[in-house]
Amino acid sequence: MFLTDLPDTLAIFPLPGAILFPRSRLPLHIFEPRYLAMLGDALKTDHRMIGMIQPLGEGLHDIGCAGRITSFSETEDGRYMITLTGVSRFRLAEEVAGFQPYRRARPDWQAFPAERRAETDPGMDRDALLGDLARYFKQRQLGVDWEALKSAEDELMVNALSMLCPFAPEEKQALLEAPDLPARRKVLQTLIAFAVQSGGEDEVLQ
Repeated sequence: MFLTDLPDTLAIFPLPGAILFPRSRLPLHIFEPRYLAMLGDALKTDHRMIGMIQPLGEGLHDIGCAGRITSFSETEDGRYMITLTGVSRFRLAEEVAGFQPYRRARPDWQAFPAERRAETDPGMDRDALLGDLARYFKQRQLGVDWEALKSAEDELMVNALSMLCPFAPEEKQALLEAPDLPARRKVLQTLIAFAVQSGGEDEVLQ
């Protein structure tokens, strides 16, 4: 996707602990009236994008990621299950006032021009990362498809783990703000190592 294809304004979904990366997929359960309105409006646009960004107090973090609605289904009681496929990270330029019940913002796409193509991580020690993950998942009694993980490409592996591991929201934001894939992998390994050393005391799901 070219920069000219990206919208000037974006509906914003501020959700703590939820991050998205380009080419990754994020399933979401939409049920609040304001976000049902957001979904309906987004589906009417050509780009069908929603900006995922974490809240920061009453405001928003500086960096989020836009995702295109690539699947959706309605439940019998009027809720929606949707999937966002990541398109590009953005820097929050400003929020846009309006009459919609949800928040909207003007994204700065120029901050992440290299994200139109998949990233690799030549310096990754996959065996070391998998060893760290094995200890982390065992400690937290989490299941994982090891065969799929071992065969996954660098970008898919690192970004999927960054999205799925139960880190605190600020730790998730650090992963999102890492400038490139090798830097994100280093942050990921640091967070995993710290969590293992702490013995799960800081586990956010407990």
